[in-house]
Amino acid sequence: MKYSLPEVEIQYALPEVNIRKAGRVAKIERLGAIFLRYGLVVAIGWIAAMKVTEYEAKVIQPLIAHSPFLGWGYNVWSVHHFTMIIGAIEVSIAILIALRRWFPTASAAGSLGAVFMFLTTLSFIITTPGWEPTLGGFPALSGDVGEFLIKDLVLLGAALWTLADSLSAVSPQPNFLRNHE
Repeated sequence: MKYSLPEVEIQYALPEVNIRKAGRVAKIERLGAIFLRYGLVVAIGWIAAMKVTEYEAKVIQPLIAHSPFLGWGYNVWSVHHFTMIIGAIEVSIAILIALRRWFPTASAAGSLGAVFMFLTTLSFIITTPGWEPTLGGFPALSGDVGEFLIKDLVLLGAALWTLADSLSAVSPQPNFLRNHE
């Protein structure tokens, strides 16, 4: 089959365009990964740092008090002290996630901690009254609990991604592939 010159030029130009497009997409993906990981670190760390304030201790007190997972803490410590303990754990999680480049296993542990943290905070939507009754209740989120916590769905997704990314850095290939090299 004979090709005319314009068709040949198109055939050869397409791979170059695809390579440039793939390069741009890869740069966007790397930038997205940086913002996802370190945005998660900043969000967890910032919220954790607020835990040392009396304001934050009082704001989260009803959430903790209604939680079957954390409510016991008020039987052991004061509201302010338990909030500071939670904050210290959250700061540790943020630091571990940030260490991925140097210590991917530690970052995976921090990411796993974040997954459990966000699952716990998402449970507050169920355990603490979080539906706005003036809007008919479920599914209308209240400003007090529901709107405050719904962001944790996205943060849970970010934590799962950082977990997978850190685990892939620890072991870039599955065992069955490494054993056959």
